[in-house]
Amino acid sequence: MKSKILLLTVLVLSACSQHPTQTTETPSVQSSKFLLDPQTITKPGKVITDDHWSHYTQDAASHYGVDPKLVSAIISVESGGNPKVVSHSNAIGLMQIKASTAGRAVYQATGRRGQPSGHELKDPAKNIQIGTAYLKLLQENELSGIKNPVTLRYATIVSYANGAGALMRIFSSSRERAIAKINRMTPEQFISYVQREHPAAQAPRYLRKVTEAYQDS
Repeated sequence: MKSKILLLTVLVLSACSQHPTQTTETPSVQSSKFLLDPQTITKPGKVITDDHWSHYTQDAASHYGVDPKLVSAIISVESGGNPKVVSHSNAIGLMQIKASTAGRAVYQATGRRGQPSGHELKDPAKNIQIGTAYLKLLQENELSGIKNPVTLRYATIVSYANGAGALMRIFSSSRERAIAKINRMTPEQFISYVQREHPAAQAPRYLRKVTEAYQDS
């Protein structure tokens, strides 16, 4: 019962991590089922070294119910493990989070106003918490209903980089019809479709890179 009380309401469209060439869509927060403890992102963070990142990755993944290998793969591709990196589009830290999109969405999920500061996003512990929380938002909302776990992972990767809304629209203007179409595909068919139809040329490349990092982890 206590865990159910923690469920908050959010709606996430897209856009989280940003490569210099990535596009985003601003998320809104109206309805969802999402477990988020505000204390995990508001309590003081301690800058940590790379040999401790796996500990924070495991903690965040366990807290939000996200595959820790996926979190690690995204960190590898996004920043190469450099917590101080900032892209020209102001994506920050290990998971290359934009404060105004993914950061704001996670803050809204806790009922907070505003967005994380650049200092917060350069803190590896907080960056991993916020990035992992955002992955959970994607999976609980726009990607909810995708049945095959491998396909869901692929869809999460593409959505993290280029937006869930952009991904859904290549299947249908209706989210329900898009999910139904995805569920008729194998994971391999999903990848092929994204390669052919996604308007962002970097989307299939990003999917390939993160998948390779995932398989190597």
